[in-house]
Amino acid sequence: MTNHLRRPLTLIADFLRLETAAGFLLMAAAVVALILANSPAAPIYRTILAIPIGLPNASLSLLHWINDGLMAVFFLLVGLEIKRELLAGELSSIKRAALPGIAAIGGMAVPALIYVAFNWGNPASLRGWAIPAATDIAFALGVLAILGNRVPMSLKVFLTALAILDDLGAIIIIGVFYTAKVSWVALGLASAGLALLFAFNRLGVRRIVPYLVVGVLVWGAVLTSGIHATLAGVAVALMIPLRGEGAIKEDSSLHRLERALHPWVVYGILPVFGLANAGLSFAGLSMTDLIAPVPLGIAAGLFVGKQVGVMVAAWMAVKLEWAEWPAGVTPTQIFGVAVLCGIGFTMSLFIGGLAFQSDNLQNHVKLGVFIGSIIAAVTGYLILCFAKRPRNCAI
Repeated sequence: MTNHLRRPLTLIADFLRLETAAGFLLMAAAVVALILANSPAAPIYRTILAIPIGLPNASLSLLHWINDGLMAVFFLLVGLEIKRELLAGELSSIKRAALPGIAAIGGMAVPALIYVAFNWGNPASLRGWAIPAATDIAFALGVLAILGNRVPMSLKVFLTALAILDDLGAIIIIGVFYTAKVSWVALGLASAGLALLFAFNRLGVRRIVPYLVVGVLVWGAVLTSGIHATLAGVAVALMIPLRGEGAIKEDSSLHRLERALHPWVVYGILPVFGLANAGLSFAGLSMTDLIAPVPLGIAAGLFVGKQVGVMVAAWMAVKLEWAEWPAGVTPTQIFGVAVLCGIGFTMSLFIGGLAFQSDNLQNHVKLGVFIGSIIAAVTGYLILCFAKRPRNCAI
């Protein structure tokens, strides 16, 4: 195999390896958060998350800094991945992007409709309609990693592409539907910063530091504008150049920044986010809470809506000859991935935090996300496992 072919495969393998590690670390962080929230240490856990940090009369809690600050870095990485895939990866042509793109649209629309059906007539809870629409790529790839070589690489690439487009859809939803009153002055400053980053790109500036310095200023302006600050990460990412020396893109600023950020996000930011946001207290929960409209709508949207939306959309795309199945992948395996798309941990909890302010509704969000994601993970694992090697699968 020539070097120019081997390099993209190495990049894909490295990406999948890190995302798999993120899935396992997120699982561990979620378990620790649940233990802390239901132990004698629960008051300390909540007090630490509520610690104010910042200037007098303008401080935010530690939890806010995690969700608005650290997660901006996560969204910066997501933005880099989206740009890379759209310009030079699996989504760089209509033919490549057709199947995961159409599947992602179906996988976002049907869960949202199911949630709305469960919460129709309640304007307060309807704000959470987008919670079951997002897929957690790290958790989903973590489940695929458990299956090992029973899952072909083309299926992992398909899931990655679908989840990246899913993230793009979630980012658009956050920007359009979960934005507070906008400060046009602050937004103007953010736009000026982005214009400066665009100028850096067009002038061929390849050093990362200038982009990061201006990027921090853009984040600060967006934070005060009323638009959710994490969207600044995506906007800055789109300005990072993908051009490298000559025709080689692997040495571009985008690739170098992506490689530098990925371990920090995987081993630091995502586990911290999970630890801070997954602390569901079971105190006072009853069967009534399990069948309340919000958790039931989220769980049904994630488990039922995702598999139906992804699978029906993918089947129609292939049937209408708009796309074709990935090489070496069966429809049953696509169905298994469709079920795994119901794992909505990170983005679902994040959107839930934007949609609801009350502790009771946020606990209902966590309950629905946990139930739907766990059922989707176990069911998707079993489908993929038995679709490939039914007798050699460890359950």
